[in-house]
Order: sequence, then C-alpha cells, then structure tokens
Amino acid sequence: PEFDFGTPDGYEYYLKLGTMQRAYESVTGKSYFAAYLEHTTYDEFWKTRDISAHMKAVTPAVLVTGGLFDAEDLQGPQRLFGALSKDSPKTERTLVLGPWRHGGWARGDGDGLGNLDFAQKTSAYYREAIEFPFFMKHLKGVDAPMPRAWVFETGRNEWHRFDAWPPSGSRSVPYYLSARGTLSDQAPAAADTTSEEYLADPARPVPYLGYVNMGMRGDYMTEDQRFAWARPDVVSYVSAPLQADVRAIGPVRVRLQVSSTATDADFVVKLIDVYPADAPGLRPQPTPRPANAVEMGGYQQLVRGEPFRAKFRRSLEKPEPLVPGRIETIEFEMPAIAHAFRPGHRIMVQVQSSWFPLVDRNPQKFMDIAKATDGDFVKATHRIHRGSLVSLTVLP
Repeated sequence: PEFDFGTPDGYEYYLKLGTMQRAYESVTGKSYFAAYLEHTTYDEFWKTRDISAHMKAVTPAVLVTGGLFDAEDLQGPQRLFGALSKDSPKTERTLVLGPWRHGGWARGDGDGLGNLDFAQKTSAYYREAIEFPFFMKHLKGVDAPMPRAWVFETGRNEWHRFDAWPPSGSRSVPYYLSARGTLSDQAPAAADTTSEEYLADPARPVPYLGYVNMGMRGDYMTEDQRFAWARPDVVSYVSAPLQADVRAIGPVRVRLQVSSTATDADFVVKLIDVYPADAPGLRPQPTPRPANAVEMGGYQQLVRGEPFRAKFRRSLEKPEPLVPGRIETIEFEMPAIAHAFRPGHRIMVQVQSSWFPLVDRNPQKFMDIAKATDGDFVKATHRIHRGSLVSLTVLP
C-alpha cells in the first residue's frame, strides 16, 4: 500500500518499466514472481500444482462455485468441476456459475457489476437458495434436490437449473470471421482467400481499459470495448442485428488461421455483445451527468476474452516458433459463458495482439520472454485469414 507508482496510470507505469526483468527487480514478493519467470512452459513445476489432476475417488458432495466474470480465478472452478465429472463420476456434485467478480457470491447483493444491472440480488439468492440448502441437505439430511448445474444467464438475467453441463440439447454454432469485418454463421466460399492485417507495436500495446486505472479492475470483464474498436491494431468482426435470442451457455471455442512477419505473437480474442443504439442507460448515473458518463447505446460489452501465445499452438510443454508468412492454425477453448445476445443486439469478435498491462507484452520474437531486453521488442504485421471462427455452445 505504501508503494509509490509515481502515476495513477498503470498503463504508463508498466510501459515505462519495460521488461519482465525490471518488473521483477521492482517488486518485493520475488519468490512468487520468480516462479513465473523460471517456469515459462507447462513443466513439472506447474503439473504437480494442478489440483484438477487430483480429483479421483472424491467421496464428499461438492458444490463448485465460480463467477462468470471472475478476474482472478475464472477457469479454476470450471476445470475442477470437469475433473470431478471425469475422475469421480459417482460423486454428488453441482456447478454454480453466477454473474460475479472474484468472491462476489459471498459478499454484497450481486445486483450488478460495472455498468451492468442484473435486475435482482444474485449473490443473496445464491447464499439463501443454493448454498444454505446444500449444507442443510448434506449436514442435516433435509431434502433439497440439487441440479448438475445452476447457472445465471446474463442478458436475459435468469437463473437456470440444468441436469447436465454443458446443458443437454445444446449445440455448437460456428461464427466465421468473414470479409469486410462481418461475422457470419455461414462459412465463406472456398475461393475466398482474403484476409485482414494489422500492425502490432509493443511500444504502443492495446490497453485493457479505455480509461486511466492502476492495477486490475475486478469488473473489467464486462467493460465497454468501443475504445479498442477504434484502434487500427484491433480487427473487429460484427454480425447483423439479431432477430432472436442467441443463448450462448457453455464453452467458447476458437480457431484462428493466422500468419505473421514475426516468429512469435499473441492473439487476444474477445467475444462482445454490441447493444443497439437506442439502449437505455442500465446503471444509475449521477446528476448532473459527468462528461465521461457511459452511454449504453452502442455499448460493446465484453462477454469473454482470452489471450493465446502462438508459440504454444501445438504444445504448452514445447513451444515452437512461427515461420514468417506461413499460415498457421491456432485452436483453444475459452472458459464457459452464460449469456443471451438479445434481439436487436449484434455479436462481435475482436482480435488483437496485446492486452496491456493485463498480459505482459510479447516481443514478437521467439525467445524466453522473461529474459527479453528492450531491443528484443519489434513491430510485426499479423494477418487473420478466412477459415477463422469462434464457436458458441447454444441452447434453442
């Protein structure tokens, strides 16, 4: 708390700090930080610390609770529940996913997050209608049927009980990153070889917020992305206005066809809900309204975002360089979402190559980034080719 950053702007502070080595020298918790700098692949150090590998023969009933917008442990609960289902299938288990930041289920009312209003007290509901009955059932023998998954669907702002996770009856729907910045559920023609390119400059990384802030905001995962949409180093693909709900409840899978002038690159993929122009303000605004008040008309709500470092496209254990100019496939899965894109809204996907200072900068050179010097950071041009898509797990 006494540390003097010399600025209220985290983007400025960490950019001036520069390399990971200088960041390491500036902190006091060196042993914790050192682990990340010394183990930069998925080696035995990390494998032995993966708790999801130790879910065999679990006998107590388990209530796995996670926040859909948990900036500190988003995938942990989901990985843990998946491991329980695989390695202890007879264990009584329920997954709860609510619209919370880290620990939001345990404190506060949970009636909103950032600029979003959930129209009900989701945290209070969890504690009273889910958590308390769970303990009464397993500690006191009170009859309280528990579903396999209890999930809050943002957009429609509804709780749902599912007998399976992902929900039964769901299907994977691909949305293609198509020409002229369009997002379509129709695959592009085989003859379409167009692509979009952008110049990524580590000296001017894309910020993760559109305003001055120090540190990581716990509600950034619902933030407006219009500031990024306006940057030339962010490529955006947007659908036509929706005619009916698209209820995306479950994993989000990404397949990118990319090429680069560099030997390594980051690709950050963001799934966004674009509100219609006439959307009313959803959160109370002070009177008089400040000049920078958030307008919800056209709001680009971040629903899910995930970075992927290209050198790990084939293995987290054995990184490989990109070959400049060669088209490569990058596939990964984002943590699950539970969000309804409403009629009149549009679905957007943004692709960029930095998310600063949330994610450390990639020098865009195949190397151990922990050892990078200022001279290792180079500009690079990246291309997104046809065949790239984002698949949503959709309920009818």
